[in-house]
Amino acid sequence: MGATYSLRRCTVDSRKVAVITGAGSGIGKAVAQALLADGYQVVLAGRRAALLEAVRAEAQQLHGGAHERVLCVPTDVCDPEAVRDLFDQAVAHFGRVDLLFNNAGRGNPPGSFIDWTAEQWRDVVDVNLNGMFYCLQQAFRVMRDQKPMGGRIINNGSISAHAPRPNSIAYTATKHAVMGLTKTAALDGRAYDIAVGQIDIGNAMTDLASRMAKGVPQANGELAAEPLIDAAIVGQSVLYMANLPLQANVLFHTVMATKMPFVGRG
Repeated sequence: MGATYSLRRCTVDSRKVAVITGAGSGIGKAVAQALLADGYQVVLAGRRAALLEAVRAEAQQLHGGAHERVLCVPTDVCDPEAVRDLFDQAVAHFGRVDLLFNNAGRGNPPGSFIDWTAEQWRDVVDVNLNGMFYCLQQAFRVMRDQKPMGGRIINNGSISAHAPRPNSIAYTATKHAVMGLTKTAALDGRAYDIAVGQIDIGNAMTDLASRMAKGVPQANGELAAEPLIDAAIVGQSVLYMANLPLQANVLFHTVMATKMPFVGRG
């Protein structure tokens, strides 16, 4: 019979170290909570220090002593030197990096792209693509050089990587690019025991997606409310991917509100 594997909580002697970008709210916060509940040591990265500290305080309330397993590093992922410092601090504090949840992102500028400025376009590309690359690059460098070598990277894609919404050209274009980044990094990571995958999320309840419940444009031009799922469900999905042995990889994982208008015609 072949070997069997079980997904177990991290023990004190084998706690993994995770870096989460965009960790101060939404999906990043939900993933941080899931990983901390499972025993991970977690580096929280985001632009707003106060939000990171709030996540750390909440973790302490939910899991006594968890604050000792949390490092907050205010980071602008658009700045490659800031990203380098993030990973330097993670290694200095916890000794290694086993997981990167490459999550930081931003939504589309308002209105039609016909009226956007070049700066508005670049703002989305800088966060959603360039920032994701800078983080992946630094994670590769750390995971390649640490002992034992290797680790896992989970990029936050989107179902927009497969099908666009109206008036979403910047967000959708960057998420298509992230899909290419994920596939190529998964290939390049083999030499260093680095597993790279992507989670594509549909309608998780966050500040970014809350407007879905009030009505958003559909492909036929109508406005319609859409169902949402609790962001904690996404946290559990990332936890599952994170806890696989490195010889296994979920290349693409889609988690979505069951009745949202994604599959089918519309």
